[in-house]
Order: sequence, then C-alpha cells, then structure tokens
Amino acid sequence: MTITAGTSHRPQTEAVAQPRQPVVVPPGGGPGPVRAGEPRTDGPGRRLRRQAVAARAALRRRYWATVPARLRLLRAATVLLAAALAVLLLIAGIATNGTWDAVSRRDAPRTTSAADLNLALNDMDAQAANILLSSGDAGEGRLQTPYRKAVGFYGDARREIGHDLGALAVAAEGDRADEKTVESLTDDFAEYQELIGRALENDGRRGGKQAALADYRTATDLLASRLLPASRTLVSSNDRAFDTEYAAARSALSTQFAVVLVLGLLLLAVLGTLQWYLTRRFRRIVNPGLLAATACTLIAVGLGGQMLSASAEHLRGARRDAFDSVVALSRARAIAYDANADESRYLLDPERRDRYEASFLAKSQQLYGLEGATLSTYDAELATSWEAYRTDHRDLRFTGEFRREFDNITFTGERAAAEKTVEAYAVYQRDDRKIRALLAEGKEREAVEFCMGWEPGTSNAHFGKWMAALDEVTGINRAHYTSSVAAGRSELNGRLPWACGLLLLAIGLTGLGLRPRLAEFR
Repeated sequence: MTITAGTSHRPQTEAVAQPRQPVVVPPGGGPGPVRAGEPRTDGPGRRLRRQAVAARAALRRRYWATVPARLRLLRAATVLLAAALAVLLLIAGIATNGTWDAVSRRDAPRTTSAADLNLALNDMDAQAANILLSSGDAGEGRLQTPYRKAVGFYGDARREIGHDLGALAVAAEGDRADEKTVESLTDDFAEYQELIGRALENDGRRGGKQAALADYRTATDLLASRLLPASRTLVSSNDRAFDTEYAAARSALSTQFAVVLVLGLLLLAVLGTLQWYLTRRFRRIVNPGLLAATACTLIAVGLGGQMLSASAEHLRGARRDAFDSVVALSRARAIAYDANADESRYLLDPERRDRYEASFLAKSQQLYGLEGATLSTYDAELATSWEAYRTDHRDLRFTGEFRREFDNITFTGERAAAEKTVEAYAVYQRDDRKIRALLAEGKEREAVEFCMGWEPGTSNAHFGKWMAALDEVTGINRAHYTSSVAAGRSELNGRLPWACGLLLLAIGLTGLGLRPRLAEFR
C-alpha cells in the first residue's frame, strides 16, 4: 500500500443537512406565517390597524378608485362649493341691505337731528335777543321789520326743537347714555322756555327792560352751560355710532369679497379638473354642460365680487365723501347762528360786552381758524390766507369747520359753492366790525338797525346770503349722500339675484353634463 505524505488517516466528517422547521399558517387569515416554536404576536392593536387599512381601501375603491366614483366625488365638490358661494353671497347681501337700512333710517337721521337741535337752540336764543333788542319800550320805538321777523323765527325755532327732541328720544331707545342726555335736554329746555317767556312778558311792560334782561341772562347762561353742551354731545355720540357702523360694514365687505374670490377660484378649479378628466378618460374634447357651468360660475363670481366691492365704494362715498362734509357744515351753521346771537347779546347787554366779544371771536376761530388773530387783525389775516388759497388750492392756512370741508372737496360744483360760502362769511365778518365801530362812536341806534336790518347791505341781509351759500354746499353733499345710498341699494338688488341664480344654474348644468357619462357604467 502506497502512503502519501501529509494525508490524514482520520475519516472525514460528512455534512449533515439540518431538518427544516415546519411552517404553521395561523387560521383565520393571520398576519403571516408563524414558525413552530415562535410566540404569536397577533394582538388587538394589530387587528385594528388591519381593519383600518381595509376600510381605507374600501373607501378608495368606492369613492375614487373607479371612474364613476371619481365623477361623483368631483360632482359633489362642485355642488358643495357652488352652494357655499351662493349662501355666502346671500348672507352678504342681506347684511349689506341691513347696513343701508341702518345708515339711511337710523345713523344719519339721528346725527342730523342732533345737529338741527343744536342749530335751533342757537337760533331760538338769537331771536329772543333780537326781540328784546328791537321791541323798544313796551312797543314804543319798536323796529317793526326786525321785530316781526324775530318773532316769526323764534316760533319756528321752538317748534323745530320740539320735533328734534322727539326724534332723538326715539333714536336713543336702547342707548342708556343717550336716553339720559335727551331726558336732561327735555327738562332743561322746559326751564329755558319758562325763563325766556318770563323775559318776553317783562319786556312787554313799560320800564320792564332790565327785568327782562335779567331773565334773559339766566336763560342764555342755562343754554350755554347745559343745553348746548348736551346737544353737541348728542351730535358727537351719534356721529361716532355712525362711524362705528361704517367701519364694521366696510371690514365685513372686504372679508366677504376675499372669501368669495377664494371659493370662486376653488369652484373653477374643480370644474376645470372635471373637464380635464372627462376629456382624458372619455376622449371627448369638451363637455357642453360643464362648459356652460364654468361660464355661469365665472359670471356669478364676477357679479358677486362687483356687488361687494361696489357696495363698499358706495358706502365710503356716502360716509366719507358726503356725510363727513354734511356734519362739518351742520356744525358750521349752528356755530354761525350762535355767533350771530353773540352780536345781538353784545348790543343788548352792556355789562357783558367783553364776554360776548370774546365769545364771537372764539366762534369765528371755530369756523375759519387763524392762529393768533384778534378781532382787530382777523379780517386782514382772513384776506391774506384766502388770497393764498386762491393762488394755490393746496395752500390752506386756516383751520376749523371750513377747513374740514375744503379737505373733503369731492363733487362737481362743491368747490365753487364752498368758496362762495367763505367769501360771504368774510363780508359778514366785516359787518361785525362796523357794528362795533358804530357802538364805539356812540351810535347805538344805528348799530342796532345795521345789525338787525334786512335791507340790502345790512348785517342780517349779508348773514342770510352767507347761510344761503352754506346751504348750497350742504345741499350738494346731502344729494350725493342720498344718491350713494340709492346706488348701493341698486347694486345689491341688481346683482345679487343674478349671481345666486347663476350658481344654482351651474349646479344643474354640472349634473346634466355628467349624467350621460355616469349612465355608461350602469
């Protein structure tokens, strides 16, 4: 036997294959094969996850995986978006209509009623002073025309105050602060009337002028300390309430406009997706029903957006362009009557002439403010500042209610009317200096006749021209306020039904456009 070096005589170990463990499949469709001897891990949590996966798969098959499911889902999205857009426009339209009702029937009327009350109180007191000034001594030496006109205007003012107090009492219902103010005004006005009545009764007796003057002083002090501040408070509070309503309505319209655009774009996107899917799946270039629905949606979104934006613009025009000027000019008119009364008081009551002269200057500054001006320099400074304005309309060197109006010139003819008002005011101011000059010269009778006369060239005649010019510019703004309210209502009533109707039509057209395609799968 031949022996080979390096060869081992031990027998080599044969590789033995390990036996495989049997695979046990769990009953009931478990999570997978489980090897013999391994622990089971199929708990309640795992079963819930499997059920959720199966439910999602079932929903996907039902609502998206098949062609009919996709069409129905897109149709449902179209209907929901179109309905939501129509409801939003309807709600916005109802709210805007409510705003116009509040503005035209509550906010503006109660503000103007408060301003009219302030004016009528000043006018009544001015006419009472004019009666006392022109009546003579128990009729002897009476200035007939000034007296007759003063008595007539006094009665008109008293009736106007009664009407305004009634209107304000109704408007104040629900607002405790305004209710208390109106109640206080009513009580104080009754006391004021009693004092004026006593003054006029004393004035009718020979030698009763001093007693009448004492009663008038008490009445005009009551007017200045309680009645006029309360009426101005009502003007301010009602104007603020209007401004609050305006700001809230404008904010709501802006928000609604943005939401309408978002919903409109989403609806158009869904309609576009539906059109694209039908073209791709059914090999059709266009679906007429969906095309018509898209056109209706485009028009409806345009109409709805225009309705909201136009309503906001008309609301801004009514409040900012027109009514802001109405308020400023109404205040100016009330201040003018009070200043005119100060001239009569100045002539009537020698002991208070310094007081009434300072009051006249203060009211002049409220109307056409000139910093540092006195009565002796006011006319020259007014002329200088007005010439600067006429040279450059942006060069406004004055303040006060007239400045508020010139800062808000908006409408055709408004600037010319406002300029005419200031020019008439300048003439009236020069008349005031003439009255004071005549009195300083000892010509009291001439000063009274010039102050109270209605003949051309007298102070009252010039005051009447000033008020007529002021009424003209106020009338321009009132007319545009009214037209803005009417235009806002017209926009709402004209566009809202069409927008909502077109959206409902788009829903119907979408259903008609998809009906033949869905019928193919039945």
